[in-house]
Amino acid sequence: MTPGRVIFLLEERSMKVLLDDLLPRLFPGWVEHQHFQCVPHEGKSDLESSFPRKLRAWREPGVRFVVMRDNDGANCIDLKARYVRLCREAGRPETVVRLVCQELESWYLGDLRAVAEAFQENVDTVPLLRRFASPDGFNNASQELRRLIPAYQKMGGARKLSPHMSAARNCSTSFQIFLSGI
Repeated sequence: MTPGRVIFLLEERSMKVLLDDLLPRLFPGWVEHQHFQCVPHEGKSDLESSFPRKLRAWREPGVRFVVMRDNDGANCIDLKARYVRLCREAGRPETVVRLVCQELESWYLGDLRAVAEAFQENVDTVPLLRRFASPDGFNNASQELRRLIPAYQKMGGARKLSPHMSAARNCSTSFQIFLSGI
C-alpha cells in the first residue's frame, strides 16, 4: 500500500457504519484510523458545504480522499462533474468522487445473500435475484428493501449487513465502481 491514509468524506452515518466494518474485510490489513478514516456528514447539503473546506485544510502528508454520497435521482454526470470541480478548486484534483446509485440500499440489494444472512430471511430466491439483478436502477431502493425486510432501518441495517457483504457476488454496478476507485 502506498503511504498515507484514505479519508472517506461521507453523506451520512450509515455509510460510515457500513465502511468501518467492510473496508478491513475487503482490504486485508487496513486498520481504521491508521489506513482509513470515515468522516460522516449530516446529509447532502452538509457534505457539499463542508468537504471543500476539509480538502483545503487537511495537512496530513500523503493523505488521499474519497467523497461519497447517494445520487438520489440526480443527474449523475452533472453531480459528479460539480463535485470533481469543487475538489479541483479546493486544491485536491486527485480526490475520488463516488456516487451511490441511487442510494446505499442499492448496494445491499446487490447482495441478496448478505440480506438473507443478516436478517435470517429467505430473500435470495431466484425470482428476487432476477428482480434485483440491476439494483442501481431502483429510484427508492430503501423502500424496496423495506418491502423485503419490514424491520429494516438505516443504521441497524448497515451494522447487520456489513459483516455479510461480498464484493465478489455484489451485482450493484456503483458498488463495483466504488471498489475500483479505492
